[in-house]
Amino acid sequence: MTAATADRAKLLAKRNRLEAWKRRLPLLPALLFTIVVTQVPFVLSLWYSFTEWRINPPSPRTFIGVDNYTGLVSNSFFRDAAFTTIFMTVASVLLSLLLGTGLALLLDRDFFGRGLARTLLITPFLIMPVVAGLVWKTQMFNSSFGVLNWILETLGFDSIEFVSRWPAGSIIVVLVWQWMPFMMLIVLAGLQGQDPSVLEAARVDGASSFSIFGQITLPQLRPYLELGTLLGTIYLIQVFDHVEVITGGGPGSTNIPYFVFQRSIGGGWRFGEASAFSIVVVVASIVIANLGLRVLSNLLEGEAP
Repeated sequence: MTAATADRAKLLAKRNRLEAWKRRLPLLPALLFTIVVTQVPFVLSLWYSFTEWRINPPSPRTFIGVDNYTGLVSNSFFRDAAFTTIFMTVASVLLSLLLGTGLALLLDRDFFGRGLARTLLITPFLIMPVVAGLVWKTQMFNSSFGVLNWILETLGFDSIEFVSRWPAGSIIVVLVWQWMPFMMLIVLAGLQGQDPSVLEAARVDGASSFSIFGQITLPQLRPYLELGTLLGTIYLIQVFDHVEVITGGGPGSTNIPYFVFQRSIGGGWRFGEASAFSIVVVVASIVIANLGLRVLSNLLEGEAP
């Protein structure tokens, strides 16, 4: 390679880098804004998690290393909150996935008013979590004028205070009601992506509907079911609004996000310990998010021509 050719290659590489930076330049303000509002608070929270910091009574912030993290194991309240978080997340995701799959199978059929039915079923997912919690607490679960107790009294049963008797169960019901449409849309996308000729050939060969679903449809839906499970887990592990509105963090319903709130601005004012708890939740969410992205990548690769 001559010197002129080498200089020309260096000039071309420099020009390509300059063009690449010109294309990225319009994105820099958004990138800087994202870093400021997300990464800076995360780094500060990470630093606070290694300190003992209380503001009531006011005390200086002191570095204590990993004591806040090692104290998680011996903290019985945190263990209860972790168990409640796992229980509510697993139950909500599985129930919403099962019911969403059932609704998707029904909507995959042709019938009059299918578009209207699909729109009505999606509506709960579009409602704000606080509004959904208030509606269910005051209009559905209320022992005096709630719809559920009106049905029970009509059938001859005594009214039940659902929220106080089953606090975690009441929250799960609302979460399932809101997230079932999300699961339905994901599964419905998988159902509508099936090859009709394969299904028709199976029917011609005499296969029953259950056999077709178990041997053809379900294997094809597996990536969609995994994706719905992982995305639902990422969001539902961070539930706060429903707990605050429906039970106010009463016994049996305090999950980790609400426990962090109680330990910090909710009255505990122990920001170092609360930061350690929140970092644990963030790490768990990141792990689940990475799994979800991997499943999504595999799903898209499988659909690529």
